[in-house]
Amino acid sequence: MVRLPNSWFILCTSRELGHKPISRMLQGTPLVLFRGAGGQPAALLDRCPHRNVPLSLGRVVGGQLQCGYHGWTFDSAGECRAIPGLSGDTRAKARCAASYAVREQDGFVWVYSTPGVVPTTEPYRFPLLDARGYSTVRRIVRAPGSLHAALENTLDVPHTAFLHGGLFRTAKKSNEIEVVVRRGSDRVEAEYIGEPRPKGLVGKVLAPGGGVVQHFDRFLLPSIAQVEYRIGDDSHLMVSSAMTPVSDWDTLIYAVVTFRLPIPHWLVKPFLTPVALHIFSQDARILKEQTETIHRFGTEMYVSSELDVLGPAILRLLRSVEREKQASSSEPVHETRLKMLV
Repeated sequence: MVRLPNSWFILCTSRELGHKPISRMLQGTPLVLFRGAGGQPAALLDRCPHRNVPLSLGRVVGGQLQCGYHGWTFDSAGECRAIPGLSGDTRAKARCAASYAVREQDGFVWVYSTPGVVPTTEPYRFPLLDARGYSTVRRIVRAPGSLHAALENTLDVPHTAFLHGGLFRTAKKSNEIEVVVRRGSDRVEAEYIGEPRPKGLVGKVLAPGGGVVQHFDRFLLPSIAQVEYRIGDDSHLMVSSAMTPVSDWDTLIYAVVTFRLPIPHWLVKPFLTPVALHIFSQDARILKEQTETIHRFGTEMYVSSELDVLGPAILRLLRSVEREKQASSSEPVHETRLKMLV
């Protein structure tokens, strides 16, 4: 298991965070989110320092969070601003609730995983949201597995012919393609060269006339899985999945699908959503079985081949963040090539 410090994760959508505080879990830690002064989102440890009651059971009063047990009130920085019945200054270090940096952008509320520090980075920006000619579909799905397992599953090509047979690809493999894997200090990318349009239903929608696909799978630290398909000048699909480790074995996926197609988008959206959810449900089922098997045997065991092009590299990058090794943009990109049948 990995625990990632100093990293941004989505904890809710902007719509979910209204006038009432809400509870969320991040890497096994309970947090409370609320809108403070001016409606700005804030995040505190979900435990009142007074008597250990969840602050999420309280209410927001004048832009501050009031505990539902004794009425202790905290601002967005976690300072205790009021204790009913106590005269004088209520602020003291021991009375503070741990606070976490928060950003609201692209319709999501992001929380920095290390409390009490000034972030050194900013959250991921979803691409193409305002691009002309593109439409966007957003969905939230739950993956009953580790962060690494969910990331690898999203970016793993070989399983799509079997688990999602008929939707993406088929088990019959007749085309040899080249795969270029590029590894950097904060990302790993696989480019699939010479791949024909996938034979499944999704491929036919993307490119009714066939053609060769420009296909990239990318992992970006700390938890972004990005899949990109481009066929000619008319069809472009970008799926960005921001993954939040709720706990060691529970991952939330905030998926943003942005696309441009040669057919009217209003025809595609009613089809795209149920198909995408069906694919996610198949992935969730297999991740659940994988997790239960790991628990049954008491440990993980992985044996990889050259076709597992991203999984091992993803784990190495996650471990580097866990060790708080700072990524450097000046580090060289390492490139390897292999052949794959699709």
